[in-house]
Amino acid sequence: MANSMRIALIGDAFPPLRSSGAVQMRDLSLEFVKQGHQPTVMLPSPELDYAWHIEDWNGGQTLRLKAPKTKDTGYLRRTIGEFLMPFAMLRNLRSSPVAEQRWDGIVWYSPTIFWGPLVKSLKQSSACRGYLIIRDIFPEWAVDIGLMGRGLPYRFFKIIEQFQYSIADVIGVQTPANIAYFKKLSSQSNQRVEVLQNWLADAPNVGCSISVSDSALAGRKIFVYAGNMGVAQGMGILLDLAERLRDRKDIGFLFVGRGSSAQQLLSESKARGLDNTAFFDEIDPSEIPGLYAQCHVGLVVLDPRHKTHNLPGKFLSYMQNGLPVLASINHGNDLVEIITSMRVGRVCTDAAVETLTHLAEELVCEITVDFEIKARCETLSTNMFSPKIAVNQIIHALSK
Repeated sequence: MANSMRIALIGDAFPPLRSSGAVQMRDLSLEFVKQGHQPTVMLPSPELDYAWHIEDWNGGQTLRLKAPKTKDTGYLRRTIGEFLMPFAMLRNLRSSPVAEQRWDGIVWYSPTIFWGPLVKSLKQSSACRGYLIIRDIFPEWAVDIGLMGRGLPYRFFKIIEQFQYSIADVIGVQTPANIAYFKKLSSQSNQRVEVLQNWLADAPNVGCSISVSDSALAGRKIFVYAGNMGVAQGMGILLDLAERLRDRKDIGFLFVGRGSSAQQLLSESKARGLDNTAFFDEIDPSEIPGLYAQCHVGLVVLDPRHKTHNLPGKFLSYMQNGLPVLASINHGNDLVEIITSMRVGRVCTDAAVETLTHLAEELVCEITVDFEIKARCETLSTNMFSPKIAVNQIIHALSK
């Protein structure tokens, strides 16, 4: 094991938030501690009435720094807030108990692209290396799905994005396909770009507040989607699938979570008169194993216009809990090869509901006779998506 390192771990989500990003930051911090390191998780906290708040957390520290609001606000205000966020955090950091701390490494987690000024200051003051974890390549994904053109806002975001990349010594992307995609887009050539697989720590089944047996879906084979329901996910095809299978009284669709499309999906389901769907609000991450224990297939969906090749966090959670997947994702995504080669589900890349319906019915048949599929899912989770593997890789990069 490497000598104990003081790690500044920077992100914008952490418990008690329930997002996948918060869970990943939690698991990463806990694994740093488990391996004998000393992480301090730095977070923007608009709700603070003072400059900073620090507390011990499971062997590490969390440092919440007053910063502008960037969640649940309009597009322009969010952009301004994110632009000002690192400067506000840096100012408030300088009055905190760790203002003079020398770090052995800086690790920061993006989807936000605005961390650059904060990270640069910390790296310079500590003369240490930095590792950037990229989970969404923005603004490219927004262009891919038509949320943004390549005009002035895009050029502004590209400048910010390239500045962030220039600060990193090593950049970890999710998949091999993203390495080529990233290098084509980025003007930076002095960093090492490598695959850093997503990670998910083991979690016990502590039960769940949702009881499928008490719902309208009782007795059916349950296809579950739990997580963010937003524009990037392209959720509409799942309702089309449910409509195609409405006469299959042995199949039901369970949606759990929030997001920009959640209410629209619920309203559309009611308008279509779909009695094979059920919707629930988000639950605490600790309840996910209890939820999945009541289900049979996990749903993964990405807008087919994506050219980036992300592995959604929910795929990891499905594998960990032994759930095979039905996926509708973009062509060329590395997830296609993983699902097919490891025989852990079915995958559709043509965004055609006819194809997806056929694959769903195939998968229902398979899970009734293939009693090894659960074990294959769990083995894949253990071998590919371990926090131990991720931390070992990051520490190795920071120690060079």
